[in-house]
Amino acid sequence: MKLYSLSVLHKGATKSNLLKSAYDLSSFSFFQRSSVQEFMTFTSALIVERSAHGSRASVKEQEYLCHVYVRNDSLSAVVIADSEYPQRVAFTLLDKVLEEFSRQVDSIDWPSGNPETINYKALDIHLAKYQNPREADAMTKVQAELDETKIILHNTMESLLERGEKLDDLVQKSEHLGNQSKAFYKTARKQNSCCEVM
Repeated sequence: MKLYSLSVLHKGATKSNLLKSAYDLSSFSFFQRSSVQEFMTFTSALIVERSAHGSRASVKEQEYLCHVYVRNDSLSAVVIADSEYPQRVAFTLLDKVLEEFSRQVDSIDWPSGNPETINYKALDIHLAKYQNPREADAMTKVQAELDETKIILHNTMESLLERGEKLDDLVQKSEHLGNQSKAFYKTARKQNSCCEVM
């Protein structure tokens, strides 16, 4: 899972205006980085221009997913990620960035601003923080912990089932258990046989 680009734009009447952007192009060769960055900037602007106000969308391009959020006030954000990156986390990031950006940068500067004139430094920080969606997003972190617990639970069930097979032998050999107790154990074992499928 990887984020490559995070951009904030203003959606104008006919074209969009890039206000600020951050990139993580370390997975591309040094000689490709400037071209890849230009292409991502172009793609981000194009997606914002083609999206309606108040909309969220995800656009697939080869192995990349471009997530866009265009607010009703024309402030927009685009994150370009690989196809494995969780969509919910990407939109959480876009919400957070746009909310923070609108508090720090006056809306008068949006239509005419550019990356050199806009004073907003947090994009690089957000891009780095959200590289690992499990750490950045509380819900994803909880889901990962649940998945880990489920794996541990399945391992425990398997070890209990192995122990249960040995317990069968012990029950058969036991002199201290009466016939009625042995019959009860066998009946209970048959009733619980559904657990062996897990």
